[in-house]
Amino acid sequence: MNWDRFEGNCRRVGGIVKEQLGRLTHDPQREFAGKCDQFAGKNQKRHGMAKEEAARQLREFYARNRNWDLSKR
Repeated sequence: MNWDRFEGNCRRVGGIVKEQLGRLTHDPQREFAGKCDQFAGKNQKRHGMAKEEAARQLREFYARNRNWDLSKR
């Protein structure tokens, strides 16, 4: 698992808690901040997944083309 994905999950869960706390205390600013944290966490998780996918594709490319070298072209 990528560290970006883990941090994104933590931020999203923290945002859920913050939003619920805002609802309990009738604090609209805290509730909104929680929603923002959830959105940021989801975005960070997606970014981490994209980095992992790019690395996987690069590893597969090199596995298929072991003798391919950019410096010779």
